[in-house]
Amino acid sequence: MQFRTLKMQVQRQLKRDLEKANSYFQTCFIEPTVTYTVRGQKAGVAYLQQNEIRLNPILLEENGAEFVSQVVPHELAHLLVYQRFGRVQPHGKERKMMMEQVLGVPAETYHCFDTTNVSGQQFPYRCGCQTHQLSLRRHNAIVKNSRSYICKKCKQTLIACD
Repeated sequence: MQFRTLKMQVQRQLKRDLEKANSYFQTCFIEPTVTYTVRGQKAGVAYLQQNEIRLNPILLEENGAEFVSQVVPHELAHLLVYQRFGRVQPHGKERKMMMEQVLGVPAETYHCFDTTNVSGQQFPYRCGCQTHQLSLRRHNAIVKNSRSYICKKCKQTLIACD
C-alpha cells in the first residue's frame, strides 16, 4: 500500500477516535499533530506537552491497517488522558478506561509487529534465566560503564555473552 494512502488512513482513524472521545466527554479535544519520525522498534510515541503523535513509517508501511487500528488509538489515548486527567501512569487505569470504554479497543501496552527490518545490530547478554538481545545504544552504555541492566524476571545484572 502506498505511504500516502496509509497517512490518510491514519488521519481518518485519528478523526474517528477524536469524535468518540469528544462525544463521550462532551468536550472538544485538540487534534494532535502527527509526524512520521520514530525509528527503531517503537511503533509510536505520544509527546504529551506538544500534543503530538510520532509514528514509525517503516512499521506503518509493513503492517498497514493493523498498525493504524492499533497504534493510532494507543498513542491518542495517551494524549487524551493527559488532557483530561493530567500526568498519570502512562499505562494506568485512566489509559485503560480511555482505550476500552471510550475508544472501544483493547488496552494493549506493546505491539506484536515483526521488527526485523527496524531492529539494527543486536548484542547478546545473559542473566540467570535467559539470553537478552540489547540494542547498540544499550550495549555502548554498558561498555562505557555508564549503565547496567537487570533482568525483569530473575533480577540479575545482564552480562555480555562471549
